[in-house]
Amino acid sequence: MARQVSGSAQSRTGVPGSQGRAQGARPGGNRAAGFKGTTKRPTPGLPVPAPGRQPSDKPYKHPPTGARPRGQARTGERLQKILAASGVASRRACEAVILEGRVQVNGVTVTELGTRADPDRDTITVDLQPIAREPLVYLLLNKPKGYVTTVKDDEGRPTVMALLPGVATRVYPVGRLDFNSEGLLLLTNDGALAERLMDPENHVPKVYLVKVHRMPAAELLDEFRAGFRLDGRRLKPCGVEVAERAENPWLRVTLVEGKNQQIRRMFAAVGHPVAKLRRIQFGPLDDPYLKPGQWRHCTPNELAALKAL
Repeated sequence: MARQVSGSAQSRTGVPGSQGRAQGARPGGNRAAGFKGTTKRPTPGLPVPAPGRQPSDKPYKHPPTGARPRGQARTGERLQKILAASGVASRRACEAVILEGRVQVNGVTVTELGTRADPDRDTITVDLQPIAREPLVYLLLNKPKGYVTTVKDDEGRPTVMALLPGVATRVYPVGRLDFNSEGLLLLTNDGALAERLMDPENHVPKVYLVKVHRMPAAELLDEFRAGFRLDGRRLKPCGVEVAERAENPWLRVTLVEGKNQQIRRMFAAVGHPVAKLRRIQFGPLDDPYLKPGQWRHCTPNELAALKAL
């Protein structure tokens, strides 16, 4: 199958001899998407819900002003799902955008997370700019050192977006690799999938090759495997194997959670600072032939494996 790559032609990724929601608080009370009630008859003396609503044990309250455009049906998709599918951001980040009052449906500002809309019939804007349904795109990038894993950097450092020439669709990284780390990175505009892959409860494995200063004692590696205690908190157990024995060895480390600079902090805490760090696998995705700075589209088999996680 033809491989689509773009970027610099640098050295092979693998080591010789190795295999290769910004969250906002959900508003309480009744949701604009409708009320979840019971099938009991309304209590005498209480206001009767609007047609189509299910009776509730609690008195009916009209949604707050701006919660849902007048006359908008409670059918369709949740607004944050529509925004994520349009490449605005991940679904959780889109919830924050809604709560900030930056989203309009048919000209009316929406601030309720339960709001539903029909993207084929309703006019939806973010910051007054219309959104459009873009085709879902899934890219695998081999990130080199010296790039920030964000869409935009306030300090003016180069971001991974600069490594995607010719990609017109708005995509964003799934997870992070720090500035001095390299390796495989998934980028997509599929907000629902990105959220699922980043959820620590789903335990998506990520495999790294790590070069450390001096060989750690076997007892230390066992401590990592059992669940290392860092900053007063016990981390989830991780896999650690020796990939290449040397004075400064390469270790193969598998994580199922992704705390900020977790690997670097773990080894620094036991006196074996990390010299190099390279991610060689993300979930089912790996490609030892994808050179630093190159990218390609995920294959149908890879995509099926991602969605099966």
